[in-house]
Amino acid sequence: MHLFRKKSITSMLAEKNAAGTTLKKELGVFDLTMLGIGCVVGTGIFVLTGVAAAQHAGPGLILSFILAGIICAFCALCYAEFASMVPVSGSAYTYSYATFGELVAWILGWDLMLEYGFAASMVASGWSGYFQGLAAGFGIALPHAISSAFDPKAGTYVDVPAVLIVLLLTFIVSRGSKESSRLNSIMVIVKIAVIALFVVVGAFYVKPGNWTPFMPFGFSGVVTGAATAFLSYLGFDAVATAAEEVRNPQKDLPRGILWSLAICSLLYVLVTAVLTGIVPYSQLNVKNPVAFALQYIDQNWAAGFISLGAIVGITTVLFVLLFGQSRLLYAIGRDGLLPGKLARLHPRTGVPSVSIWTTGIAVAVLAGLIPLGRLADLVSIGTLFAFITVSLGVVILRRTRPDLPRSFKVPLVPWIPLLAVLTCGYLLTSLPRITWIAFLVWMIFGLLVYVLYGYRHSELSGSAGRQQGN
Repeated sequence: MHLFRKKSITSMLAEKNAAGTTLKKELGVFDLTMLGIGCVVGTGIFVLTGVAAAQHAGPGLILSFILAGIICAFCALCYAEFASMVPVSGSAYTYSYATFGELVAWILGWDLMLEYGFAASMVASGWSGYFQGLAAGFGIALPHAISSAFDPKAGTYVDVPAVLIVLLLTFIVSRGSKESSRLNSIMVIVKIAVIALFVVVGAFYVKPGNWTPFMPFGFSGVVTGAATAFLSYLGFDAVATAAEEVRNPQKDLPRGILWSLAICSLLYVLVTAVLTGIVPYSQLNVKNPVAFALQYIDQNWAAGFISLGAIVGITTVLFVLLFGQSRLLYAIGRDGLLPGKLARLHPRTGVPSVSIWTTGIAVAVLAGLIPLGRLADLVSIGTLFAFITVSLGVVILRRTRPDLPRSFKVPLVPWIPLLAVLTCGYLLTSLPRITWIAFLVWMIFGLLVYVLYGYRHSELSGSAGRQQGN
């Protein structure tokens, strides 16, 4: 039973408020909303919209994003309730520690490390591609050997731009949460302005005839598009990881999560509507659909801004992923399941500098040396498992701890959390077999780490470990 020893919410809050052991409280609703938008609106809106429209849903991708947004809203509501109740770093890992016990918490923490690590590495690789494309437009070309990940047959050995952008953003994150979130907010505003430019310019060239047929692949195509589009919304988990750095977490965290989801959904729907209204959906199977659409209507001046906006957009995604991963390592290290140095705070900046640089170096190595494109589904499987666990946790704590103060409550419990579980479970079944195999291998390795290190070094070991959470 020691495997399922729980960390009480009371002790979590006391630990969070202990002098010298907590992160600086510097973030508000605006900062959290910008973090959410920064992670959600990136490669999805600049790349995914075209491919999903051409291959799966046609103009019906508008409905796909609405459907995906509703599914994600179910999960976001559950996150918001937990965030108001347990405003502690670690997101789903911390929530499951209080609800299901240490073993499940470790599994979720290990799962989220996979999600954030691979996602950040792949985004860094994508950033490198966009950056090199923009540089090529100015007649600047990197030596082929340092332009991509290790592939001797192709003559490439290290992706230098990917490594450099990861290390630069890691340095920025290490400067402090307020400073780094301020830069993120500036980049997000630029990104939103670029998207608004596309919507305003493109709206004058929309031909309603391009929306006919609206669902060329049938409603099943819309559902498939929703499964694909859902992956674009996987950013608000990172908002919850910033819980300890929020000035008024009980109110601001739920608002930040829900506001970011609402704004991102609106942006996706507007861009998809204009995109499919400008260009026939069958021609959108390109890597840069938004810029392509503006070139299609001979607005090349705006297409250049879109390319720049794509780079800024991808930069914010990478920034938030690095931020979220470092806070996750901080929380796990503080609980003793990983080395305690990960929870060490820098005396001047008040941030977990060891966790930040551990994250940055690991992501830089992965992005620079290892081709990760085929492992993209591992990011999805990790996130979906986290969503399911958090949704179930809301139902369990409503029954076992109805006395806990909740400044935000999910409506219609247990139905909305169960809908979140069912819809995420359905999306899990659509993932390929090789993804499940790779995921299970990662989980087995994680269990070995827990058995050999985490179980014995846990803060709940010994007599404390035999006490169940309040």
